[in-house]
Amino acid sequence: MSGFDLSNLSRDIDPQEEKTPPLEKWNPEFCGDIDMRIARDGTWFHEGTPIGRKPMVKMFSRVLWQEDGRYFLKTPVEKVGIQVDDLPFLFVDLEVVEGDKGQELHFRSSTDDHVVAGPEHPLVVTQNSDTDQPEPALLVRFGMYGRINRNVFYRLVEMATPEPCTEGGEELVLYSSGERFSLGRY
Repeated sequence: MSGFDLSNLSRDIDPQEEKTPPLEKWNPEFCGDIDMRIARDGTWFHEGTPIGRKPMVKMFSRVLWQEDGRYFLKTPVEKVGIQVDDLPFLFVDLEVVEGDKGQELHFRSSTDDHVVAGPEHPLVVTQNSDTDQPEPALLVRFGMYGRINRNVFYRLVEMATPEPCTEGGEELVLYSSGERFSLGRY
């Protein structure tokens, strides 16, 4: 969609609102794709230029929607497609808090989303088929995951404890909100 004006999309979103709007209740018409991309490092681009205003990036991240393997920005009146290189969120910080069910892992994304790993927000680690490196991620909302950056992942590895596997060997595990999460077997 050429000539798209970001202000047209942002007019329907309150930039001061911190809550995620009820995207699951909105069914706007698809208005085409726009030249917007979220890079693997969490940088948002519009027409090839990084979006330098963090409040604008945060505002767009709140209306991010995934459907049929594609990503969209969605308001009550329009839905536009965007490109995502890896995952749409990037977790850049971790805080360990003692909660009702023991240790809680509190993650903060580059767009200031705060997510606690647990039953509703599982932490998963897959292996990259090209590099054979671990790729940790955390469920954020609406079926969308966020990548856990390398520094935060290394902190998780340092905190993890080895437990025996029934198939032999051991795996590194963490607990958060009473849930057990595996960081991988060795």
